[in-house]
Amino acid sequence: MERINETLKRVISPEFTTRLNDMKEEVLEDTRVQKFLEENASDINKEIVDRSLSKLYEFISQSHDCGSCPSLDQCQNYMKGYEPKLVLDRNLIDNNFVRCKRGIIEDERKKVISMIDSIHMPKEVMEATLAGVDLEDGSRVVAVRAAKDFLNEWERTNVLPTKGLYIYGKFGVGKSYLLGALANELAARHIHSVVVYVPEFLREMKQAIQDHSLAEKIEFVKRAPVLMLDDIGAEIMSSWTRDEILGTILHYRMSEQLPTFMSSNFNYDELQHHLSFTQRGEKEVVKAGRIMERIKALTTPISLQGKNWRES
Repeated sequence: MERINETLKRVISPEFTTRLNDMKEEVLEDTRVQKFLEENASDINKEIVDRSLSKLYEFISQSHDCGSCPSLDQCQNYMKGYEPKLVLDRNLIDNNFVRCKRGIIEDERKKVISMIDSIHMPKEVMEATLAGVDLEDGSRVVAVRAAKDFLNEWERTNVLPTKGLYIYGKFGVGKSYLLGALANELAARHIHSVVVYVPEFLREMKQAIQDHSLAEKIEFVKRAPVLMLDDIGAEIMSSWTRDEILGTILHYRMSEQLPTFMSSNFNYDELQHHLSFTQRGEKEVVKAGRIMERIKALTTPISLQGKNWRES
């Protein structure tokens, strides 16, 4: 049987030895490798470096700080979205793969998105930003300032204010957009909000009786850390949706002092009139007044004016 040393001499050609030496030289010339070796000089010797040469070459061959990657989707590393960091493990140098800068940004983006639950809200509203609000009309300045005051109070105290906003005005002036923008600002601060388009949500509640999901859906909405009810007053109101759905949600949030935002085409008085009449034509002023007491306790009214942007 041929001895191992003789086998190696036969298999390892001079060209291979030259390439190996060139690789080692390239590795040891890398400033990041040099820094790692200096920091661990007391624990690393020539034998460890030689035995870890493949890992060191793997380290210098990959992108660092996203320098060679145009985007996360075009990441050139073995593990997309991760970059190698040198570690010393049981007398060998190895690579520990950690999230890269673009990967961290993507994780943060997904985390922000997860902070908002949108129920029947249009995509363009859920992509809104406060910076994108047109401040040409003075009432928008007031509304944006009120939204920022809410955010500033949280940043100052780390406690959410108990009172939200009731934003009202004619069609297309940006009420829904403002709610979406505020939801995104809250999400960026890792505060969870639920944004609900009220007319469609109330229709869904009627269907939820059949699939036995009514209680679960009401619980989810009423317990939201921040709740935004968009276009309240645009629904066809019944006694049941007003008292058992809307009333239940608002009563809980008032009792627990949970911030609630609303948008409507109606001011307080007009909304109370709307709530007083059911789809059957019944007039129930007292019950409507009870709902309005909760809305007034939960919100501060803000009038939004200006041109109809949907007609632009």
